[in-house]
Amino acid sequence: MRARLALAGMLVAGCGVGVGAQPAWQGPAPRPSALAASLARALASGDVVLRPDTEAAEWWAGAPSVVRDDAGVFWMAARMRSPEAPRGQRGYEIRILRSTDGVRFDAVHHIRRGEVPVLGFERPALVIDPVTRRFKLYLCGAWQGGAWAILKLDDADTPTGFLASTARPVITAPPRQSDRDVSVHEYKDPVVMHDGQRWHAFVIGYVRQNERTYHFTSDDGERWAPVGDVNAPMLDLVGWRNFFARPASVLPLGVGWLFVYEGSSTTWVDPVYNIGTGLAFTFDLHHLVDLTPDGPVGLSTTPGRLHTWRYSQWLRVGDELWIYSEVARPDQAHEVRRFRLPVPVR
Repeated sequence: MRARLALAGMLVAGCGVGVGAQPAWQGPAPRPSALAASLARALASGDVVLRPDTEAAEWWAGAPSVVRDDAGVFWMAARMRSPEAPRGQRGYEIRILRSTDGVRFDAVHHIRRGEVPVLGFERPALVIDPVTRRFKLYLCGAWQGGAWAILKLDDADTPTGFLASTARPVITAPPRQSDRDVSVHEYKDPVVMHDGQRWHAFVIGYVRQNERTYHFTSDDGERWAPVGDVNAPMLDLVGWRNFFARPASVLPLGVGWLFVYEGSSTTWVDPVYNIGTGLAFTFDLHHLVDLTPDGPVGLSTTPGRLHTWRYSQWLRVGDELWIYSEVARPDQAHEVRRFRLPVPVR
């Protein structure tokens, strides 16, 4: 608990804005802060834990969802993507990987888009049920040729036991009320966590081609209900995230939660894919205090055309914070890297 409180204090009190020298970011000069300095050092380099199957432009390994089981084994679900299909259909596989040290991962299971079937995948969410200790896997895709929805597979004793044939939709867009309805028309990229009492899912919702953040809760991880109005997003489109504002990860701090979000600016090249990462704090998992309003904390330190640093998963491992993220490379490929941030105990 002392470590969590120290981390909370460092994040909430010390957070300023952008970290270090980020050549791709063009915006207000960042104000120095303790957290910014720590993050700058942590994010200056990382261990590559998953590369794309072909190391060439538009081949991406990313969208990591990572858990650590009771035996200390790390499990990752990641989306593998190629340029050999139209956009929106390029995620060809959810790969399940295993590691004993959190760095050297071996592929142990493959869920392919044709097995579900969907035309393509984006971010998965891999979680452990705190009661049954079984694994849950949430996917997203265009269900039965229609709108993108959040899908779920049957729970498994081990991630190698997930069956693609058990996929079914668990969060779908609300029905349109009229031809002028501006409701969310599809959902993707779930971030799923349990707060000790119930499940929470933070998802991307599309509203007139804008990506916003929406919040759902569930008692069993199967039946979900929106928190508040189904069309009310958690993050506004403002400042550096005035094009997209999306969920990334949630980290318990002992007193509240760190809410990691991501977004992009209309001033950036290709803001659909050129994504940076910011931080917010929440006491109730719904109302957010933005800690990085003036610029992202995460951008690739090896940018090519894009400076993307997105789909991050933040975990406490001992006295460190481990961050897994999809990061852009100079050759326009993406890979998953692990970053380490020491957490002081005061």
